[in-house]
Amino acid sequence: MDDLTIPPSQDGAHTADTDRQDPVERLDDATSALTMLRDGFSGEEPLDSVLQRLSETATRAIQDADAVTVTVNPRQPRTAAASVAELIEIDEKQYSSNRGPCLEAARTLRAVRAVVGENRDNWPEFDASAEQHGVRAYLSVPIVLPAADHSDAKHVGSLNIYSYKPSAFDPFDEGVMRLFTTAASAAIDNAHRWQRSRDHIAHLETALVSRAVIDQAKGVLMAVHSCTADQAFAMLVQDSQKRNVKLREVAQGLIDSVAPR
Repeated sequence: MDDLTIPPSQDGAHTADTDRQDPVERLDDATSALTMLRDGFSGEEPLDSVLQRLSETATRAIQDADAVTVTVNPRQPRTAAASVAELIEIDEKQYSSNRGPCLEAARTLRAVRAVVGENRDNWPEFDASAEQHGVRAYLSVPIVLPAADHSDAKHVGSLNIYSYKPSAFDPFDEGVMRLFTTAASAAIDNAHRWQRSRDHIAHLETALVSRAVIDQAKGVLMAVHSCTADQAFAMLVQDSQKRNVKLREVAQGLIDSVAPR
């Protein structure tokens, strides 16, 4: 991978760990984590639940990942999931100051690696908060919903990976997290579809209940006033407009007023 963004202050390099796993072992770990992630996905699950599983599983894919958070809603960013809740504060410092590696990844649509202590001039709020929590390295990878044309791709959030080792993360890790962001984008898209379906069903259910209540109220008015269904409905509408109350509430109130006590 050649598009991992490292702030200039880091001189484009970081020290390799002597105890780092060999590439085959690292790939096995990543494959196992992705399999767990895939097997855990459900077509009927709230978005935040999906993202929580994503954050917890992603820590298994990278040797030096001590925690993972997921940022969503780039215009008004929030941390929707975290494997370690205390570290959400580091993301929130970036949101409130409108700068930091997470937001840099969102704006450039490129993975951004940051070594804590080397970005005080560019991202002082992030640096101070990360240092306070003992975090030494941070990798943020944007989550983008796929599109036929890259210019139409929709950025929906970021995966943020924390490590207590300053030498953590390399191009291999970035490649692994790109696989996770692909899985995340699919999960987010599915969760949005599921939520829209639930909202649509709830709206239909409400509409059916409202229709039944209004029909009952029309029946009451027809019996009392010996009028037609259209005339009864017109009475309900007139009362609704006069009192500035929803039609269903007017109908329910009428039914309640004639119900035996």
